[in-house]
Amino acid sequence: MSLLEDLNWRHAVKAYDPSKKVSQEDLHTIIEAARLAPTSSGLQPFRLIVVENQELKEKMVQGALNPEVMRDCSHVLVFAAWDSYSDEKIDQVYDHHTDVRDLPRGRFSSYTDKIKEMYGAQTPEQHFEHTARQTYIALGFALAQAAELKVDSTPAEGFSNEIVDEILGLRAIGLKSVSLLYLGYRDEQNDWLSTMKKVRVPMEEFIIKK
Repeated sequence: MSLLEDLNWRHAVKAYDPSKKVSQEDLHTIIEAARLAPTSSGLQPFRLIVVENQELKEKMVQGALNPEVMRDCSHVLVFAAWDSYSDEKIDQVYDHHTDVRDLPRGRFSSYTDKIKEMYGAQTPEQHFEHTARQTYIALGFALAQAAELKVDSTPAEGFSNEIVDEILGLRAIGLKSVSLLYLGYRDEQNDWLSTMKKVRVPMEEFIIKK
C-alpha cells in the first residue's frame, strides 16, 4: 500500500482489544521512525517513554480523557520534551554529532554559539514551548509508520500531564510530557469509529493558493 492508502486506513481508535499485543519488532520500527524524525538544529530535545507495564498504565489512567483506551491498548508511548535548553545539553548533542562523524569536537561551535545565545535570551517557558513543538513531528512519523504496519493508534493530549509526569518520574530527569500515542489493535465490535467514513476538509478548501 502507498502512504496515502495507509493514512486513509488509519483512524484514532476508540476501543482496543486488550488480548492483542504489538510485537517487539513492530514496536521497535515505530519507535525508530520517531527517532529518525527531523528536529530544530538536530537537537532532538525530547525523549520517548515506552509504557507496557499494566500496573503503570492503570495508574496513568487517572485523569485520562479516554481511560479505557489507555487501559486496553498494548503500549503507551509518552512524548516528553526537555523542560529547558542549556549550554550543556547543546554541547552534549553536538559532541555526539562530531564523534559519530569522526570530526573534532567543537567543529560546529560557530553555530552552537549562536543557538546558545538565542536560547539564553529566552525563558524556560519559551524553551518548553519550542521543545514541545518538536515532539509533534516525531508523533506524526510514528503514526505513519504504525499505519504502514497495520498497527492501530490513537494520538492523545487528553490526559493529566501532572499525573503522568509524577508516575514516570519525568521532572527528575528534566522532562515534561506533551502527548501520548496509544498502540494496539482495534476491538472491532466496540470501536465505533472504525465503520465510519474518514472525514477531512475538502482539498479545495484545504489549499489556499496565492
